[in-house]
Amino acid sequence: MVVHKRTRLLPYQRKELAKDYFVTRLRKKDLMAKYGVSYPTVQKILTRAKQDDYSVHKSTNKRYQCLEYGMKRLGKIERVIQDKLAQAARRYEKDYPGEMVHLDTKRLPLLAGETKLDGYEYLFVAIDDYSRELYAGIYPDKSMFSSSDFLGVVLAQCPYGIERTLTDNGTEYRGRYGEHSFMKACGEAGITQKFTRIKRPQTNGKAERVIRTLMEGWHDTEHFASRQERAKALTRFVNYYNCVRSHKGLDNATPLERLCEYFYQYERPVKVTGKVKQRSGF
Repeated sequence: MVVHKRTRLLPYQRKELAKDYFVTRLRKKDLMAKYGVSYPTVQKILTRAKQDDYSVHKSTNKRYQCLEYGMKRLGKIERVIQDKLAQAARRYEKDYPGEMVHLDTKRLPLLAGETKLDGYEYLFVAIDDYSRELYAGIYPDKSMFSSSDFLGVVLAQCPYGIERTLTDNGTEYRGRYGEHSFMKACGEAGITQKFTRIKRPQTNGKAERVIRTLMEGWHDTEHFASRQERAKALTRFVNYYNCVRSHKGLDNATPLERLCEYFYQYERPVKVTGKVKQRSGF
């Protein structure tokens, strides 16, 4: 016979309890003290003893049953969440530079001595999905004009074409078609826009993560006397990020090394006026 783990008395003990009551004539409160059980338990054992039933029944404690079910349910939910997180954590990567560039914006903290009347500055970032090459700029607002200007700077500096951008649904990136500066700039450059799901910033995880890296390695480690000094420090950090800092996601290579490796594989000799000239992807 299977006995549930929370039972206080085994069948032979229940039989002895009934014998003490019906034969020895012990009072119920004495049985409670002798066997260490509650009054309801004594009453149930005596009621079932009249039918010669000394077996251990499944607990009818509703609160215990709810707790038992709840724990099982929580365990199941936890496994489902873990599976989803593991699936989301699987790294994805585009096949070539410019296939997708992630963009995002962050409001920068006020510097020492500044007040809200001075206004906030905003950090714009763009990171290539394949190479993790980073572009960043500081603007006085997060309007569509700032985002379109930043995109123009990225396109002017980028050594490869950009096919697609991924952004959130902020007003600096999305608006009425034909009137929004950033959307018009993307259209003129032949760039397809993709947007994250509503209230799901993790969809744009690479941009979110690089902003955190920027804030930790650039903004939170230095004291800036002015906004101009902060902007210069940002330029230095972006150069360090692209050319010096190794990335685990790139097998400890830098974004520059990743780009060089990609373009050099397409480098091939071309004959020019009897000489051999190297053709590069840059």
